[in-house]
Amino acid sequence: MTEATKLFKEAKSVKNQRYLALDVLRGLTVALMILVNTPGSWSHIYAPFKHAHWHGFTPTDWVFPSFLFVIGNAMSFSLRKYESISESAFLRKVFKRAALIFLIGLFLSAFPFVYRQEGELVFKNLANMRIMGVLQRIALCYLFASLILHYLKLKKSIILGSLVLLGYWAIMWFFGDQPNPLSLEHNAALKFDQLIFNDANLYKGYGLPFDPEGLLSTLPAIVNVIAGYVAGVFIQRSGNNISTVIKLSIYGVLLLVVAQIWNIWFPINKPIWSSSYVIYSTGWTLLVLSALILIIEIFNFKKWTTFFEAFGKNPLFVFVMSGLVVMLMNIIYVNGQALKPWLYENLYLSWLTNYNASLLFAISYMLLMWLLGYWLHKKRIYIKV
Repeated sequence: MTEATKLFKEAKSVKNQRYLALDVLRGLTVALMILVNTPGSWSHIYAPFKHAHWHGFTPTDWVFPSFLFVIGNAMSFSLRKYESISESAFLRKVFKRAALIFLIGLFLSAFPFVYRQEGELVFKNLANMRIMGVLQRIALCYLFASLILHYLKLKKSIILGSLVLLGYWAIMWFFGDQPNPLSLEHNAALKFDQLIFNDANLYKGYGLPFDPEGLLSTLPAIVNVIAGYVAGVFIQRSGNNISTVIKLSIYGVLLLVVAQIWNIWFPINKPIWSSSYVIYSTGWTLLVLSALILIIEIFNFKKWTTFFEAFGKNPLFVFVMSGLVVMLMNIIYVNGQALKPWLYENLYLSWLTNYNASLLFAISYMLLMWLLGYWLHKKRIYIKV
């Protein structure tokens, strides 16, 4: 009996569908991604809704790796179905989905293809658009994690993931510029991306061309997906019970401790996606997931979950739409001003302080996207990417 067949039978005996807790966790991460990406003003953001500038960790730094974790968790269900199809069919499905997500990411980088210059619409120079991004990283992590998990199976994938984290640490230390190989200006992730891309195609938000979703730093991000898969297999084999919750919590705390120790030599850092950051973010995700399983699956307290299910059922579509709509709001003008700042100033800043107005705008926009997700869920429209 193969490991995949054994897992299938064990999982089927526990539950023949994905856990509601998984949909809620996925919806929670999408809601938070939208919330932190659309403040009313980038100059007025409460600290928990900001990324750590370099070394460090905030609640916002947890969101993206947790979404990758959820992708891996879902794969612990979906990859079983691929065991019954041919290798060529499996490869077509995986490469097609990865390519589609990557191309959608490129589309978001280019959209809306114009910008405002002195009030006039001017076409973007697409040769200078950013190549990497959130969706592009998701695509690459999904692709490589799928191949690793499909061909190496569970135990070998865990070993490979551990070696990737250790190898990435070595690469960042020995190929970065001494004496500060982990600094913004001298890290190996930046140097590698500059070998592949022109500076014009890299993210500029750090004051110099550096992409926090670059190619080299995608390597450790793949491990977040593998970790989600491992957790999914564990939950399916262990079932929805107090023992599972306790074990997940213990593993989560252990990972947090390991990450803090590793942080001494390889700081927790989202922009370079350090190995300690992978471990630390995974630890927190295990704790959140264990709490959701306890509340939803064991205590059966589910009335509140509808809100997050609306995001979790169409996660990538709702996330993409959140990006498209806000970018359109920046080129549509009202009384000589872009629609987004016009709404922010007239509907929020006119009666709230800067920080509260900015936060309420983000919450309102997130709720607008929730309405889209809720309508799709009610209509049973599920857009697969």
